[in-house]
Amino acid sequence: MDEIDRAILRELQSDGRIAYADLGPRVGLSASAARQRLQRLLDSKAVQVVGVTDPMAMGGQAMALLGITVDGDPRAVADELAARAEVVYAVLTSGGFDLFAEVVTPGPRELLDFVNDVVRPVEGVSGVQSFPYFGIHTHRFLWDVG
Repeated sequence: MDEIDRAILRELQSDGRIAYADLGPRVGLSASAARQRLQRLLDSKAVQVVGVTDPMAMGGQAMALLGITVDGDPRAVADELAARAEVVYAVLTSGGFDLFAEVVTPGPRELLDFVNDVVRPVEGVSGVQSFPYFGIHTHRFLWDVG
């Protein structure tokens, strides 16, 4: 990834729907060259352009961060949970938990059911702590791309 690629990423972080005709000149390329560069980044899976929602703002949904402890390899548990639509983010970690999973469910009852009926029975799960969200205070996708 070179400086032009990083410039393209900075522009996309600001406006993911930017037209190639606008993107090219901002990063020192023609529109077609910018399109080719972005396509290469997309094809390599280094970049994904998506519409991001705020489940809390959509109403009636429950979100929580689940701190999960695992006996054995946490990657197997992460793989199993990642296959569930309710899991929107999963990370392997160290410290008090082996895995964090961010989940979104239609409501509080479904969140309880997901934790008790889906997560706890997964082989290797030895404990789950649920941290329900009351609101999203900060949600940013503007990471420094160098």
